Amino acid sequence: MALLSLCILSASVLFILHLFSDSIDLSQPSDIGLNHTLNIYLEPEEGVRVGVWHTVPEHRWKEAQGKDLDWYEKALGDGSPIFIYLHGNRGNRSAPHRIGIANVLSAVGYHVLALDYRGFGDSTGEPTEAGLCTDVLYLYHWVKARSGNSLVCVWGHSLGSGVATTTAVKLLEQGNQFDGIILEGAFLNARMETNKLTEHPFTWFYWKFPYIQYFLFNPLKNKDLNLPTDENLQKIRTPLMILHAEDDHLVPFASGQEIYRTAKKAQNSDERVKLVQFDASLGYLHNGLYKDPGLPDIIREFVQSLMT
Repeated sequence: MALLSLCILSASVLFILHLFSDSIDLSQPSDIGLNHTLNIYLEPEEGVRVGVWHTVPEHRWKEAQGKDLDWYEKALGDGSPIFIYLHGNRGNRSAPHRIGIANVLSAVGYHVLALDYRGFGDSTGEPTEAGLCTDVLYLYHWVKARSGNSLVCVWGHSLGSGVATTTAVKLLEQGNQFDGIILEGAFLNARMETNKLTEHPFTWFYWKFPYIQYFLFNPLKNKDLNLPTDENLQKIRTPLMILHAEDDHLVPFASGQEIYRTAKKAQNSDERVKLVQFDASLGYLHNGLYKDPGLPDIIREFVQSLMT
């Protein structure tokens, strides 16, 4: 009886947190303190509108105050590296750990475009594997049309890692490529991992009661996903950095190790493929890498390697 009560309490808390997350007006990032961020809506296909937050480098914070879309679009051409951020399997671009990564990248001096795929957040449309990749491809080309010769990289977290590598392969087929790829808490294959992936700032509830994820707040529940990162890495020759916590309770650290071995063998290089592991004693789990004080230097070193 006590266990049942605890389960009901956990589900109730999750429901309240979900309602709170949905109560945020994603069109107004300044309402949650993101004063150098502009909300944008793009239309990758007819009838589909996706929301994107564009955060400019932190050193342009004062300059960005009150600026409109035209200013932000022109800012993409200022020569600063650009990251397209692809989040995981639930919630939206306002989740604290996603804002945390955007703030780290901005502080280092980079632009961040954080996308809510179709069906997530305030983005319209039905989320499918093809649709998710279409959204990212559209954003990539939209950025490239405005960014001149700036580096354009992609950061995929959790489910977003599969979207990142699948999109990278599609870009190669078009004769394009990301300048760099960072995979955080990445899995090998969505067919193996989709039912394990959980995204929420309070993921310990899911850790203790993992069955809850099958019922709550999952736009991709029951979707037929593949997103074969293991297969994609056989084709990708883009510089790659893998970030993974040893205590990741949703995607085991062994997944990051296998991704590293696969990519290193495919690229036949110790320089173009890096694995950065975060000790279990740090307690970062699946969503906490943004807290690491050494992360800015890790990212900066990777990006500088892309310029040589």
